[in-house]
Amino acid sequence: MEPIRKLVSCTAVLPSTDIDTDQIIPARFLRTTTRLGLGKQLFSDWRYNADGSERADFPLNQPQSKGCAVLVGGRNFGCGSSREHAPWALLDYGFKAVISTEIADIFRSNSLKNGLLPIVVDEATHAWLLANPGAEVQIDLESTTLTLPDGRSTQFPIEPFARVCLLNGVDQLGYLLKQDPQITAYEQAHWQVRA
Repeated sequence: MEPIRKLVSCTAVLPSTDIDTDQIIPARFLRTTTRLGLGKQLFSDWRYNADGSERADFPLNQPQSKGCAVLVGGRNFGCGSSREHAPWALLDYGFKAVISTEIADIFRSNSLKNGLLPIVVDEATHAWLLANPGAEVQIDLESTTLTLPDGRSTQFPIEPFARVCLLNGVDQLGYLLKQDPQITAYEQAHWQVRA
């Protein structure tokens, strides 16, 4: 995983509410155990016509959405079944953060474990972001702050351990492996006392 500290990006906007994980990555693409290539299938049923051509009216197919690392979704983003493939597909596409007023718990957990930053904001901030697709936002994970182009900023909540992992670019296992010298030292001292 890449560390996330500060991110400056324009926003792509999908205003639909209740975007579930099957819409993010349809079940027919879940046979893979690798993340590579899932970005092409992201929102597949919305992005493509039956013949495989892009739907010109879909927001991610618009020129202004290309290269955006921040996705603004409608309320209740990531609801539905638990599938790690959903954050994998978003990451493989190029997104590093998802913003909404409500992000489903399981999706949020899977995102944090895989390096995608889920950001929950207040209704007013969300409404402004939905009304201004392509706006350049600044995300500072160290201070847990989202800043809009006009300078207004808002704090966003994040679980402290997940924040540490994202700041350091490690998953939970990677974090534990980095603690190996201290764990080994403790175990050796513990066994010496018991011997």
